[in-house]
Amino acid sequence: AQTTNEEVVGTVRAKLHATLEAQLSGRIARLPVVLGQRVKAGELIVRLDAPEIAARLDQADASQEQAERDWKRISALFGQQAVTRAEYDAADARHRVAKGAVVEAKAMMGYAEIVAPFDGVVTRKWADVGDLAAPGKPLISIEDPTALQLEADVPEAIAPHIQRDAWLTASVDAAGGVLTGTVGEIAPAVDPISRTFRVKLDLPQKPGLMSGQFARLLVPVGERHSL
Repeated sequence: AQTTNEEVVGTVRAKLHATLEAQLSGRIARLPVVLGQRVKAGELIVRLDAPEIAARLDQADASQEQAERDWKRISALFGQQAVTRAEYDAADARHRVAKGAVVEAKAMMGYAEIVAPFDGVVTRKWADVGDLAAPGKPLISIEDPTALQLEADVPEAIAPHIQRDAWLTASVDAAGGVLTGTVGEIAPAVDPISRTFRVKLDLPQKPGLMSGQFARLLVPVGERHSL
C-alpha cells in the first residue's frame, strides 16, 4: 500500500510577528534600527518628539506641587479646627486630581517611546527620522525568525484528514527539501468565499528556512494499492 497525498500550497511565516505603531502623533526624533537588525525585548525602536506632552507634564507637576502645599496647609488648620470639613475635602480633592493629572501626563510621555515587544529581527520599515507618526500608521515590523510556521488554506474536502498535533510533511524548495512538523492550529470554521480552512504547521529550525518562502503541505488522504 502507498499513501496518497494531496498537495496544498502555502507560505512560511513567523509565529511571532508585530507591526509597531505610535499611540500619539509626533515627528520621529530617533529610529535607531535598520532592516535585518536583531533587537531585544525592551530595546528602543522609535522615539517621538512630543513637546506638547512634555509641556503638559511640566504643567501637571507644577499644579501637583501647589495642590500638595495647599492640602498640607489646610490639613494642619483642619487639625486645629481652624477650617471646615468642606474646605478640607475640597483641598483633598484638588490634591488627588492633580496627582491623577501627573500620572496621565507621564503615561502620555511613555507613548513617545516605542520599544521592541520581543526578541526578533526588523523585517520592514515604513518611516524614518523626520517623518510624522500617528495612530494607525505602521512604522516598523518585527518578527521572531527562530519559530516558523507553514500557513496553508486547505480545501474543506480534505480538511477532515488533518488533526491538531498530527505530524505532517512539508516541502520547501528554497530551504532544501522536505520538513516534518506538527499541526499547531486549525481554523474552527471554513472561509465562506474560498471554502478552505487555515492550517498552521509548526516547523523545525533548518538552515535556509525563512519567513516568506513558498511551501507545499502534503496531506495524506488515503492509501493506494498496486501490484
